[in-house]
Amino acid sequence: MAAGKGETASAGTLAESIAGQLPGLLRYARTLTRDPDLAEDLVQDTLARALERADTFRGEASPATWLHRILHSVAVDRFRRARETPVADIGSTVEARWRDGSYTVDAETIALRALDRAELRDALLHLPVDYRSAVLLHDSEGLTAAEIAGVHDVSIAAAKQRIRRGRMMLVSELGRSSERTAARRGVPLDCWQARRRISEVLDDELDGDERAAVLGHLQRCPTCPPLYAALVSTRAALAGDSQQRDPDSVVPPALAARLRAGIRPDDGAPGRRNAGRSAPPRAPAG
Repeated sequence: MAAGKGETASAGTLAESIAGQLPGLLRYARTLTRDPDLAEDLVQDTLARALERADTFRGEASPATWLHRILHSVAVDRFRRARETPVADIGSTVEARWRDGSYTVDAETIALRALDRAELRDALLHLPVDYRSAVLLHDSEGLTAAEIAGVHDVSIAAAKQRIRRGRMMLVSELGRSSERTAARRGVPLDCWQARRRISEVLDDELDGDERAAVLGHLQRCPTCPPLYAALVSTRAALAGDSQQRDPDSVVPPALAARLRAGIRPDDGAPGRRNAGRSAPPRAPAG
């Protein structure tokens, strides 16, 4: 029997409620981040906070809303520490774009991309966390605007604004999908898949195919090589031999030459330029 308003739920009742919400919490967490390990960490931290605060749950909100509120708070804290804080005026910027009578998208293209799970997920992950959360909770998890207001600890009007703007952002991001696809064309793995395996490359823990996929990503990605170079240099410094270490011992020769040149692009590589960023180098022969 659920606790009435103003009454503290029994430990057993609350534990049953938490157990029943686990699948939904994990599903929500997995749509907030592309990292399955981080999603599980978010849910684990949520459960820990929920159990610590069990005596504060008095039934004013449903267990689902209460738990999602905790998870949202945990996620926002984690993402903001990782500098995923949205630009202050990003919401008004997207609305200004939609106010422009000349702005539009190809509805059929957007519909097809939305049906592609990978495309939809990629677009969602480009939304700032508050807007991403509002859209997911409302359109995927079925929470009302009032319940989302409780989860986000904002007014109902603010929750409705986040839903509205989040949907606009999602459609616009789906419209930009082809730009992101073109920028990644020919690059093995996505950036996080490669970055999370770099330490294993440095420690020579990957088999041939996995190692080749990570190194292939580093050869072609416009953003990951400097991170790899930084890991190599700090690892060498910690080992105490940064002056003597040959970078070719941990970096493939072609990539090492690129790093020594200051991550300059290979001007001879056709068809790889992206506006506002250097062109990735041509993949080495063979």
